[in-house]
Amino acid sequence: MLANHPIDPMLLATDLAAARDFYGDRIGLEVLIESDDFVTFKCGGDSRLVVTRSSTGSSEPQTKASWRVSDLAAEVAELRSRDVAVDGIADVGFALAAWLVDPDGNSIGLLQFKGAEAT
Repeated sequence: MLANHPIDPMLLATDLAAARDFYGDRIGLEVLIESDDFVTFKCGGDSRLVVTRSSTGSSEPQTKASWRVSDLAAEVAELRSRDVAVDGIADVGFALAAWLVDPDGNSIGLLQFKGAEAT
């Protein structure tokens, strides 16, 4: 069943080199696989983020993926120290949240769950 397998979100990028720099150097993700058409980055556990070359990029402003974090304020501070623009922290009810936007306009969230969801 698919519920037992990891899933890898895929983002579109018109400039793969800029995406590699952003996610690899500025965010700090390790590059696992790289080709002329995509870059795969290691994330927590067995998750990966795949950025694939696109001639059109993303036209949707909605959040494409979110990292689950235990200390949102610390993560936001770390990202800002790496010159990554991160919106302020918002209380969205079930979690504290912040967002960043990559060079191609992909919105990525950071969530610190509250209560039972945090475990």
